[in-house]
Amino acid sequence: MQLLHSGKVRDVYADRGDVVLVASDRVSVYDVVLPTPIPGKGRILTALSLWWFDQLASAAPNHVISGSDVPAEFAGRAIRCRRLDMLPVECIARGYLTGLGLVSYRASGSVSGVRLPPGLTEGSRLPEAVFTPTTKAPPGEHDEFMSFDGVVNEVGRETAEELRRITLEVYRRGHEIALDRGIIIADTKLEFGHAPDGTLTIGDELLTPDSSRFWAAADWQPGGPQHSFDKQFVRDWSSGLDWDRTAPGPEIPPEIVAATQARYAAAYRRITGSEPG
Repeated sequence: MQLLHSGKVRDVYADRGDVVLVASDRVSVYDVVLPTPIPGKGRILTALSLWWFDQLASAAPNHVISGSDVPAEFAGRAIRCRRLDMLPVECIARGYLTGLGLVSYRASGSVSGVRLPPGLTEGSRLPEAVFTPTTKAPPGEHDEFMSFDGVVNEVGRETAEELRRITLEVYRRGHEIALDRGIIIADTKLEFGHAPDGTLTIGDELLTPDSSRFWAAADWQPGGPQHSFDKQFVRDWSSGLDWDRTAPGPEIPPEIVAATQARYAAAYRRITGSEPG
C-alpha cells in the first residue's frame, strides 16, 4: 500500500485501485493534534461510522466498499473506500446552539450568514437545523465559517444546494435515531466528494464523537454546557490551560484520557446497542 495522506486523525492509503481509510487513536482540538493518543478511539470511530453508513444508506451514496476487506494490521480501524475527488468544504448541520456557532451568534445574531432568532442561549434547540459550512483549512490553520454564497463560489450552485440538502437530511435522520437511544446530536460535520461517475458521495466519517457533539438527552437543559459524549470533553479540559491553541499541543493527563475513552465507548453503546469491539 502507498500512503497518500496523513490527516489529523486518519491516514489514507492507496490499495488495488481503492483507498483504505485508517482511523488512528490521535485526537485533535482546535485543529491541533495533541501528543497523547486515546487508546481504542480509532476502532470506535470506524465501527460507529460503519454503523451509521449502513443506517443512512438511503440518504445519499457513501464511499464504503468494505469494513472487513482491509490489511490485517489495520483490522477493526480501517475501511476500504471508493476514491473520491473531495470538495473543499466542511458541511456542518447545527440543530442546537453551542461551540463556535454560539460565539458567532452572540457576536452577530447569525452563523455562516444564517440569521437565528433572538434570545437563544447556550444549548438551545434551534427552530430548525441550519447548514453552517466552513472552509477546510490546511494543517496548522483553522477552519473559518463560510456563507452559502461562499460555497456556491467554490463548487457551483447545483452542488452547493445538494450539499446543503443532504447534510440537513443526514442530520435529521441521525438525530431522530440517536434521540430514541438517549443521545442528542447537537451538530455534525460531513465531508463530500465526487465519485468517478460524478455522483456526489459522502466520504470520511459519519456521525462520530469526533465529527459531532453528542449530549445526554435526559440531562439536556438549555442555558449552559451539556454533558457530552464526544471530544468536547477534551476541548473543555484544554481551554482551561495556558495554551495558545497552536502546535505543539499539551499532553493529556491519564485521568482525562480514561474519561474520554469512557465517553466514546458510552456513545457507541447507547447508539448501537452493542459493546465496542
